[in-house]
Amino acid sequence: MVVDTTNPIAFGLVALGMVLTPGPNMIYLISRSICQGRVAGLISLGGVALGFIFYMLCAAFGITSLVFAVPYAYDALRLTGAAYLLYLAWQALKPNGRSPFQVRQLPQDSNRKLFTMGLVTNLLNPKAAMLYLSLLPQFIDPSKGHVLAQSITLGSTQIAISVTVNAMIAITAGTIAAFLARNPRWITAQRWLMGTVLGGLAVQMAIEAKR
Repeated sequence: MVVDTTNPIAFGLVALGMVLTPGPNMIYLISRSICQGRVAGLISLGGVALGFIFYMLCAAFGITSLVFAVPYAYDALRLTGAAYLLYLAWQALKPNGRSPFQVRQLPQDSNRKLFTMGLVTNLLNPKAAMLYLSLLPQFIDPSKGHVLAQSITLGSTQIAISVTVNAMIAITAGTIAAFLARNPRWITAQRWLMGTVLGGLAVQMAIEAKR
């Protein structure tokens, strides 16, 4: 059975919006890159990517089956995901919200510890867990292909987007931080743009009828 391409595109847009929203992964990678260099940031990103793979496999082999086996599980996850997107939108729009480019001072760590810290940061990141456990299942439609294949396709799409965006951020962290320090209006514009996008997605998700 052929996996429909519409859902990966839609899920990819959601994943892009979420990866551009400040969270633990972004703050950690930026701080690490600025404090210890681009290579350290990219090594940490490797750990983050492994965390995404872990969540993807959990969703592919467990959560997706639960969604279609238990009555109302789909609606429960859909509404939970919508509520979390609204929370992310509020985090972006609330007064005095923290900019991800506010650097935290981090110690000089070995490559092994950098990788491990990236992994742990992502595994403990509620945004990553919510993305796979609540958002991913609703983009799966058994009538359009094998559920496991769709799960892997959607998860791989998200991982590719997240790794690409975060790698660009890690590499250019110092330049971006310096630019935004001189142009604070860009931070405000980014917060309002992402808050509006995520809020719109949340509303659409909440009112969407079950397929």
